[in-house]
Amino acid sequence: MAPKKKVGKKGKGSKAPAVVDALSPQEMSKEQLEKHVVRLREELDREREERNYFQLERDKIHTFWEITRRQLEEKRAELRNKDREMEEAEERHQVEIKVYKQKVKHLLYEHQENLTELKAEGTLSMKRAQKDHWTQEMELRKDMRSLKVELKEQELANEVVVKNMHLKQEEEITQLCNDFERQVKEIEAKYTKKMQVLRDELDLRRKTEIHEVEERKNSQISELMRNHEKAFSDIKNYYNDITLKNLALISLLKEQMEEMKKRENHLEKEKADVLLQNKQLKEPLQQAQEQVSELQKKLAHYDKDKEALTNTKAHLKVTQKELKDLQWEHEVLEQRFSKVQAERDELYQKFTKAINEVQQKTGFKNLLLERKLKGLLSVLEKKEVELSEVFAASSLDPGALSLVSHKLEDVLNSKNATIKDLQLQLARVCKAHNDMLQTFEAKLTAFGIPLDNLGFKPLASPVLGQALGQGPAGLVAVPT
Repeated sequence: MAPKKKVGKKGKGSKAPAVVDALSPQEMSKEQLEKHVVRLREELDREREERNYFQLERDKIHTFWEITRRQLEEKRAELRNKDREMEEAEERHQVEIKVYKQKVKHLLYEHQENLTELKAEGTLSMKRAQKDHWTQEMELRKDMRSLKVELKEQELANEVVVKNMHLKQEEEITQLCNDFERQVKEIEAKYTKKMQVLRDELDLRRKTEIHEVEERKNSQISELMRNHEKAFSDIKNYYNDITLKNLALISLLKEQMEEMKKRENHLEKEKADVLLQNKQLKEPLQQAQEQVSELQKKLAHYDKDKEALTNTKAHLKVTQKELKDLQWEHEVLEQRFSKVQAERDELYQKFTKAINEVQQKTGFKNLLLERKLKGLLSVLEKKEVELSEVFAASSLDPGALSLVSHKLEDVLNSKNATIKDLQLQLARVCKAHNDMLQTFEAKLTAFGIPLDNLGFKPLASPVLGQALGQGPAGLVAVPT
């Protein structure tokens, strides 16, 4: 938003001093020079502010990339820790199964020792216990069937949700690509339009300066013509005065002619010679005077044309220098724009790559957990069937049966607690993943990247009856 405002101010300010720029620095007045210097300083400050703004944007993007990279490494470390904890839990589970088998063997051995002593007393109680056990077994089998049906339904629902999420993600990626291409085209059109406007302004300024030079030249020509006419009239008056003086001299000589009749004959020859020389010298004098006037005209034209030529050359150098500066600034801005665009594309590629990696890893971990859960359930079913067969074949008394059932319930409760802990950890990891995606969206919107339809829904729970990603990270409630 900030660079657009600055460009607008610059466009408004560049129209006002157009009349001042038409003059050379030698022809400007003091106030015009001060205004010109103030305007140049304002343009320099604006360019510095834009440079600082782009540097801050680059630093923000770099810090954002570092933060996301650290978060990704932390999440990878958390996933490795979870994998390690899962492996340790599985090893503990195998150890507990071995201990349980040994305990069952000890119980069977004790049962065989006590069976001979309590056989007569426990026949009736065994029949009752068998009836109760068969009823409980039927109920448990019904519950297991219903749980299996629900598990299959949820697996189908999870597959449908995953497919829908993949389709939505592909649509959003294509839309983002189209948006970025459209923005690049708009920016290119904007800068080409600015370049064309700048060229038009420089052409208009050059035409106005040429027109002013032509006007000054025409005014100088008219002034020279007036000066030449005035000089011609002065020369004409001068020769008229000379002719009048000659006439007065002739009249004076006529008056003195009577006195100089004696010398008339002698002077007539000299007079004839002088008149002849005067006639011969009059034409070269006129030619010389005409040549002097023409040379004076050419000299005046030459001085004024030389001055105008120096002024135009100075203006041309100034305009060429300004054009070179503007071209250099344009190239610098284009290089900055291409560099920022390349950094943005690189960050976007890294962002999408990180999201895909996290999604693949979380999906793989969820699939492993589901498979482990299925394996544990199948093992539990087998153990229950084996235990029921052992109970049916061994005909235990009620005390031993209650003891064994209590121990089995303790083992099952501990296994259920570990399963719930694993589900809680899975929920926290999924929620942290969703929070990371939300922070990415917020950062992208803060840096001006449009997100019209970008959004990531929370992951569906692979555990029965739970919804992951609905609370803040680290505050997922323990499933009850």
